[in-house]
Amino acid sequence: MAVRRAIGIVLASALLLGSLAGCTRPASQGAETKPGQGAGSTTEAGQKATGKTIVVGLQAEPTNLDPAQISDYNSSRAADGMFDRLVRFKDGSTELEPGLAESWDISQDGLVYTFHLRKGVKFHDGTEFNADAVKFSIERQIDPNHPYHNTGEFAYADFTFGKVKEVRIKDPYTVEIELKEPYAPFLSNLAIHAASIVSPEAVKKYGKDFTKHPVGTGPFRFVRWTPGVEVVLEKNPEYWKGAPKIDQVIYRPVIEDQARLTEFEAGQLDFIVGIPPEDLARLKQNPQYEVQEQPGMHVWYVVLNATKPPFDNPKVRQAVNYAVNRKAIVEQLLRSTGVLATGPLPPVVWGYTKDVPQYPYDPEKAKQLLAEAGYPNGFSAEFWVPESGSGMQQPREMATAIQADLQAVGIQTRIQTFEWGTYLDKVMGDKSSLPEMFEMSWIGDNGDPDNFLHYLLASDQAPPNGFNLGYYSNPKADQLLKQAQRLRTQAERQPLYEEALKLLVADAPWIWVDHETQIVAYKKSIKGFQLHPTGVFRFETVDIQP
Repeated sequence: MAVRRAIGIVLASALLLGSLAGCTRPASQGAETKPGQGAGSTTEAGQKATGKTIVVGLQAEPTNLDPAQISDYNSSRAADGMFDRLVRFKDGSTELEPGLAESWDISQDGLVYTFHLRKGVKFHDGTEFNADAVKFSIERQIDPNHPYHNTGEFAYADFTFGKVKEVRIKDPYTVEIELKEPYAPFLSNLAIHAASIVSPEAVKKYGKDFTKHPVGTGPFRFVRWTPGVEVVLEKNPEYWKGAPKIDQVIYRPVIEDQARLTEFEAGQLDFIVGIPPEDLARLKQNPQYEVQEQPGMHVWYVVLNATKPPFDNPKVRQAVNYAVNRKAIVEQLLRSTGVLATGPLPPVVWGYTKDVPQYPYDPEKAKQLLAEAGYPNGFSAEFWVPESGSGMQQPREMATAIQADLQAVGIQTRIQTFEWGTYLDKVMGDKSSLPEMFEMSWIGDNGDPDNFLHYLLASDQAPPNGFNLGYYSNPKADQLLKQAQRLRTQAERQPLYEEALKLLVADAPWIWVDHETQIVAYKKSIKGFQLHPTGVFRFETVDIQP
């Protein structure tokens, strides 16, 4: 989604104008303020929040609220509560459970998925959820002839629905989805944000402006988006799983980690991410706050542009991996708020193996490989870095550390820094203008190794199909990853991913540094919150108690 979901890609970076959706009511209507509930929270222009309100400090401005277009984590976190999918991840895991589909059947050949839909569910605009809405939400993304295909840029469509051959309505509450070929991750992909079911009538009404008027079936309804200030959601009292206990969730971008922490401790924010590592221990000792941590489905890395010399040479890519003291970055700069990476796949995702080539800090080995590659005196490289961004940890400080280590082996890097939205546009933009190196991170969408290894490193996933941003290619790894997609069980797929991982690590398409631990801090009055491995925040069962 990086989130990732991640962490991803923004195809429409211009700041979007916020406005009230016609179907919503004012956030304060019907709400009652009680002592200790939303205390200290403020809305736009410093207005006191009303009712039970949680104000979340994000690391960057959301860039889109249409779930089919979202490909960065801040947007996903702000929008997730407004939408449901056919299936959903269970609380605290990536195991699947029924969502808008009460049950499903899969044909013996793995090609046809039949979904039996939940009845009586309404979109926030009052229209009915049914099989037509499922077909509309899928075909809008993948059919270029669909009348509403031009309502967005769907960066995840190939990943989520690229294997879909046909969507058939069997009756108002039964949908068949036929695939072109067996595809093991398909059901898990239906639980990610891009597979959200949207209101067809809202898309027809607002067109490309649906992102400013998002309408789903989720536990929270859209109120307003004021770019650079806040996204405000209110509870959906008619939610099919029962109304949330809190009245509002407000997502507020505060780019600087220290500024976000200062606002939190001053009571202006109730819930924060991106805590400066040096302040974490102090925060844990404060009885006013809760701090939750969880191993993350995350990887932080520097993309080495395989389309340009010198990084079209594997020896140079291996050399820079030996040259960077990644252990020092993790332990000293990040204060062990992440786990040292041995490759692109986090240890918490199945398919992982430690049995891969290792790149310990070894400047002399780096110099040797550079000489063998024809660069005995090093070289110069452009190095792009974002100011902030979900999953980006300490992007400028980490870049400076990497720059110093590379300089020690003769590689001179010129760091250029960009605002997050601008940065994502540039790294997903014109291939010919990409620099030799740029930072990126990824937070897994579905707990499947395909979501890391295929989506980030397969040849056929170069933009615009996927997120192989360095245009790296390894035909043998491609073959293994494709083969793994066609098998149905983890036991069958595991050895293929392990073999592919060894090849990818040996080829060193990135400098991988660490897998960040998910860490959030929030006021003690917030009860019942639980981190989710996908990194989205679920507030539908959370309460606020004095």
